[in-house]
Amino acid sequence: MREILHLDLLKQGRSLLAFSGGVDSTALFHLLLEHHITFDIAHVNYHTRATSDEEERNAESLAERHNLHCYTHSCRLEGINFEHRAREERYRFFGYLMKKHGYTYLLTAHQLNDRLEWLMMQMCRGSGLPEMLGIRSHDRRDEVEILRPLLEWDRDSIEDYLADHNIPHYLDQSNADERYTRNFFRHRYSAPIMREYKDAIRRSFRYLEEDNDALIETIHFETVHELSYTRNPLTVRSLIYGIDQFFKAQGHLLTQHDKNDLKKGGEHIIGRVFVVSIEHDYTFIAPYESNIVMDKGFREECRRLKIASKLRGYLYGTPEAMNLMRRLKGG
Repeated sequence: MREILHLDLLKQGRSLLAFSGGVDSTALFHLLLEHHITFDIAHVNYHTRATSDEEERNAESLAERHNLHCYTHSCRLEGINFEHRAREERYRFFGYLMKKHGYTYLLTAHQLNDRLEWLMMQMCRGSGLPEMLGIRSHDRRDEVEILRPLLEWDRDSIEDYLADHNIPHYLDQSNADERYTRNFFRHRYSAPIMREYKDAIRRSFRYLEEDNDALIETIHFETVHELSYTRNPLTVRSLIYGIDQFFKAQGHLLTQHDKNDLKKGGEHIIGRVFVVSIEHDYTFIAPYESNIVMDKGFREECRRLKIASKLRGYLYGTPEAMNLMRRLKGG
């Protein structure tokens, strides 16, 4: 029986496996069965291939054969940036299922090749260490706790496992299309490097995770009404990374210009929708509301409490959030 990551956690609760029917998720499905893990599966049908409906039926029949639940979601996504919108769509679906049915963990079948491809892509975008390690073995997205048990398995080992056990699976023909950025990096760079240096790459990722955990302090935003706040960490790098993760959870991607501005502290308008106020002890994020007529007493209180000017429009119409500001600022 082969080793998978976080086996101790997997045995503690009920898990939901994101199942496509491809190489990786099929291998993880059968490895979970081998290890007697309690889980069900969720499948998203984007209707992008001739075999999409067949793959959905296969997921349902496979689950039925092993007395598991199979949840399916059908959607058609038009327009540009399909990969990003498809990812958002499926995580909304998974999050809904996790909350409704009380699953402990969401399992995805990302593996070592995926991790190297991601790192290479982020390096070419000028990203830092936390962004390059975006695919982690134990992670959280919104309120969903994610485990990636195959993250130290390389693609060849996964294919060997399926072949040794004569396990059928589907091949995604779009993986050969180098118009997709990930496929370009996969075929040109990561696959040849992985075949030659997979053991060293596996060790390097372990060290990088340890270094990242030592360098980046995790922060958590609390929310009252639509005002979110956190106590500032020791380093600006940790704060900017935490703010970036907060906005990603809201479906909003910060630009590099946004991140550079935030490093300076103070007040910032993000996407004409949000205001971020980075103060000495706390960082506040709220909807940006301009042209609000405020009475003199409220303006004077804000001045006395040193509340950022761009936060005041939202706070004026939200007494609950204003009361929180008074408590945090000693008013």
